[in-house]
Amino acid sequence: MKEQLTVKALYAYPEHSRAWELLAGVEYPWEVLTDLSDYILRIGPTLPKDRYEEAGEGIWIAKSATVSPFATISGPTIIGENTQVRPGAFVRGSALVGDTCVVGNSTELKNCILFDNVQVPHYNYVGDSILGFHAHMGAGAVTSNIKADKKNIIIHAGDETIETGRRKVGAMLGDYADVGCNSVLNPGSVVGSNTNVYPLSFVRGFVPANSILKNGGKVVKKEER
Repeated sequence: MKEQLTVKALYAYPEHSRAWELLAGVEYPWEVLTDLSDYILRIGPTLPKDRYEEAGEGIWIAKSATVSPFATISGPTIIGENTQVRPGAFVRGSALVGDTCVVGNSTELKNCILFDNVQVPHYNYVGDSILGFHAHMGAGAVTSNIKADKKNIIIHAGDETIETGRRKVGAMLGDYADVGCNSVLNPGSVVGSNTNVYPLSFVRGFVPANSILKNGGKVVKKEER
């Protein structure tokens, strides 16, 4: 089952993230979190100056992006083309946000990668996490990135486990994953591509691709159409 947690299994659209050079060098996606800040600072100055401007120290924002004056953005951060950063958003830094994304009101980002077309539009916290192409988090859905005992995060997938060696790991959402409103993604959660999580869910461990996580933790495969 470990192979279902790899970068290749979760993210099938490498052209839809400027982080792909970093992701391509690892087996599991959470392995890039340590180097993300340095990576952003390296590629930021190489972005086309006719399409991006340096809006502050270590902050590059696409000229086509819409950023509210009531949003707070700290570096290192890249905000992609045609992305919306709405009033009250708080980008704490080490955030690589793709094109045509929505970072909504009262949404907080920290040490994370958002592929293109990701939506975190209302009251979301995304920390030490990676959200794949077209992933979506409903209003109030949040990632939890640190355990109560502060020990390193272990990823659980069935009877198998993977030691991350990291104290902080949020959630890895595959392409087109959709997390329902007011759900909590526990530290080290992995949601496969094209999987839906019901609202008010408590997500722990691995939810396979093409599935539905229903209330009470029941997982069913999606019906083929």
